[in-house]
Amino acid sequence: MGRIVASEFVTLDGVMDDPGGAEGSPFGGWAFSFDRGEAGNDFKYEELMSAQALLLGRRTYAGFAAAWPQMNGDEFGQKMNAMPKYVVSRTLTDAGWNNTQVLAGDPVQEARRLRDELSEILLAGSGELLAALHEADLIDEYRLIVFPITVGGGKPLFAAATEQKRLSVIDVKPAGETILLRLRPA
Repeated sequence: MGRIVASEFVTLDGVMDDPGGAEGSPFGGWAFSFDRGEAGNDFKYEELMSAQALLLGRRTYAGFAAAWPQMNGDEFGQKMNAMPKYVVSRTLTDAGWNNTQVLAGDPVQEARRLRDELSEILLAGSGELLAALHEADLIDEYRLIVFPITVGGGKPLFAAATEQKRLSVIDVKPAGETILLRLRPA
């Protein structure tokens, strides 16, 4: 059995909404005004290189698919574009981005199936999918880059949580102007 690793950008007040600003959220655009330094860049590089596949919700997928095909000039971009990608969507029929499969079934069942078939699946962004997998106890590790900013609104990281779930800290370290936080279910 493999594992699902959730990788998220989050503000100090717990918001994950539109970190790059491309979605036009009034609370978005905060992530790229901070330098995560060499430690943060290494963290993201190692995370991607160890993943066998990428799992995304439809909205996150749309943003990634619009940006990443043009960023093939380094090893990170090449891996992102070549690796298997799975997008959970009830509305998307043609994924378009190289090596992408649309998963139209129940998101929890689809993720459980992938977890049984693959070694390490990286879940990026995808707030609704993250919430469903969190509630179903399918996230094996949470990797958060915490940005030292409060935005006062937007979608919280665990907005749909219905019960307390205790997590254990694996590692915490500074990365430029950000903090790298790794957790797992307790």
